[in-house]
Amino acid sequence: MSHETIYQSLYVQGRGTLRAELGRHYRLRTGRSRRVPRSALAGPLASRPWLADARISTRPAQVADRAVPGHWEGDLVMGAGNRTAMITLVERTTRLVLIAPLLTDHTATTVATVLETMIKGLPRSMARSLTWDQGGEMAQVARFRTATNLEVYFCDPHSPWQRGTNENTNGLIREFFPKGTDLSTYPLHAFEQAQHLLNTRPRQTLDWATPAEAFNRLLQKTEHDTTIALTT
Repeated sequence: MSHETIYQSLYVQGRGTLRAELGRHYRLRTGRSRRVPRSALAGPLASRPWLADARISTRPAQVADRAVPGHWEGDLVMGAGNRTAMITLVERTTRLVLIAPLLTDHTATTVATVLETMIKGLPRSMARSLTWDQGGEMAQVARFRTATNLEVYFCDPHSPWQRGTNENTNGLIREFFPKGTDLSTYPLHAFEQAQHLLNTRPRQTLDWATPAEAFNRLLQKTEHDTTIALTT
């Protein structure tokens, strides 16, 4: 795949495997079903064994200083009444955004399945780690790690600033999907369009490049460096 088309492939990946997966969730929707709030899923610390050996304190320093691309922050953003949700991912260095709606449920199994599809759609050099909060939606993280070979780190309790890039990005996403909105009222292409608009919006923090441009530039560099390493 050419470097010029890598972002376009991410933009349209919803029309492939991810879109098929999300479409399946749409088709399964037959009305409201009982859903457990994320706070209830989390439970006491002792009931969250998936946090073991994955605290943010063990995360490499290169993630914090944004020196190496491919490190992501993620969250589950809730719709009205916690009935619908969307996964939001943002790459720490380039601010590239990925959005996936969950319109039938947001169980740990569903979250792991959709996250796996999102990460597998990325170039391997741009998928190194994921930082998340301690929500119970990540209870299947062991399965996710095995499927993607991605390191996952969990923030300290009540510390959203430890994934501040994602928190700030969620604020931008709320411009398209206001808090309290029933996300099932939006068609799939609305989420794709929001993702595209955010990724093609110039950012001051990127010297007025867009996240898509910054992502493509760093992808070219990482692939170039890999080629040099293999040939020397």
